[in-house]
Amino acid sequence: MIPVISIIASKSNVGKTTVLCNIISEIKRRGYRVATIKHDVHGFEIDHPGKDTWLHAQAGADLVAISSFNKMAIIEKLEREYSLDQMIEKINNVDIIITEGYKTEKKPKLEVFRKGISEELYSNEEDLFGIITDAPLDIKVPQFGFFQIDKVVDLIEDKFLKLF
Repeated sequence: MIPVISIIASKSNVGKTTVLCNIISEIKRRGYRVATIKHDVHGFEIDHPGKDTWLHAQAGADLVAISSFNKMAIIEKLEREYSLDQMIEKINNVDIIITEGYKTEKKPKLEVFRKGISEELYSNEEDLFGIITDAPLDIKVPQFGFFQIDKVVDLIEDKFLKLF
């Protein structure tokens, strides 16, 4: 089973995406394959009007795939949103899956907390495996500064990747 961790924050603009991208880069540098799942509560578009895949969907296709020599994408019309576990089932050939934004899911969490923006932690202590913060918190969970990504990935590697 592929390990899944979530990067979360109680508020926007604390640096969650930057932290996630830095973690991905360091995990990749260590030779692992990484998948990410970003939750978007607003909806999104990745297809463009007039392009062939857009035309296929407009004609009624429920699922459109596009593939080239170096990447592929699948666009599927949904009647209801997939759960995180349903999304995870669709992923293979990676060593770890990192989610961004799935705050309420029961996955191990790394919370990003920034003084002046974050008012309190979103997560319960038992749901956290770590915190990235610029202000030490009175909690018994490993805490890291924003520039200690190598140490964060050491923890991720020890807790989730060296099991295989």
